[in-house]
Amino acid sequence: MEMDTALSFLGVAIVLTLAPGPDILFVIAQSLSQGKHAGIATALGLCTGLLVHISAATLGVSAVIYQSALVFAIVKYAGAAYLLYLAWQAFREQDEGLAFGRQTPMAYTSLYKKGIVMNVLNPKVSLFFLALLPQFVDETAGHVPGQMLLLGAIFLVQALVVFTLVSIGAEKLRQWLSAHTAITKRIHWLKGAIFALIGIQIAVSERS
Repeated sequence: MEMDTALSFLGVAIVLTLAPGPDILFVIAQSLSQGKHAGIATALGLCTGLLVHISAATLGVSAVIYQSALVFAIVKYAGAAYLLYLAWQAFREQDEGLAFGRQTPMAYTSLYKKGIVMNVLNPKVSLFFLALLPQFVDETAGHVPGQMLLLGAIFLVQALVVFTLVSIGAEKLRQWLSAHTAITKRIHWLKGAIFALIGIQIAVSERS
């Protein structure tokens, strides 16, 4: 793969990762409510989920999902239901404000798992890679699956970097919010609203 192609793909990948979407909103929500390390743990889970979608696009599984209305609907509604469940959990949290204590390893593991589940159960991510990766593949260079895996790896690494920086930025906002007690005591409502929004967004998504 030529360097120009890789750099062009990297630029597109960064722009798409920064665009408002389920993944970045999920990272922001966790970073605001529990701190940057929680956001980074969530980001690691999301990027682990990306491995599944990248592999699916490379092996052609994404095409099967796209062609099967039933499979697409099952994965889509399972993902939406999971996000709405997380929203319900957030709404039930007590008005305790922001958690500034050190999180336990178990809590980070839970966030990591949530990131994986959320990403894997979003069929639009698989279709996204199915549509994006082939545009940067040079068929004349041969070994198309290898090229797609390389592009997927580039996307995954930049996504982890972007999500980490977003987590750090959200931590700064979180510190500002800590001075506003009335807001911080309702932060779980904001988190729940974000989760519900993501869930609804996935539920109404269509194959395109």
